[in-house]
Amino acid sequence: MFNPTQQDSRRFFCETYRKTVAREILTPLESMASHWIIQHPEYETDLADLNAALEADYSVEQGKTNPFLHLALHLTITEQISINQPTGITALFNTLAERLQSEHEAHHIMMECLALKIWESQRNGMPFDGAAYIEAIQKMMTNKKPR
Repeated sequence: MFNPTQQDSRRFFCETYRKTVAREILTPLESMASHWIIQHPEYETDLADLNAALEADYSVEQGKTNPFLHLALHLTITEQISINQPTGITALFNTLAERLQSEHEAHHIMMECLALKIWESQRNGMPFDGAAYIEAIQKMMTNKKPR
């Protein structure tokens, strides 16, 4: 199983950004990451300087969104949708994206749920609960109004 370190992840996104700007050939994973990097121009400064990225502190106390975590969650959800894992996630995403009229906004709703369920599993020392994740998305869907 692929288990990158924080430094590996930051290097990956910075290198993908560099290659995207330079219009170099991207691997399939880099292509997926590039899609989300382009959707988040507010992260360009963070991605443009690898050395600063490796040293940056995105703790809650700093009050800044961690662009690397945000992009990694986008990639995770993209992969989940592509393989329908947990089962039912693809249909749920499609319904949510249609309802919100935005795949990007649907991702953000799902990211809230994914981050919470990851945090809960780590806090409780339990495996990730895919069914609880699906339920959390369904619950969020009932609280979000279409545009």
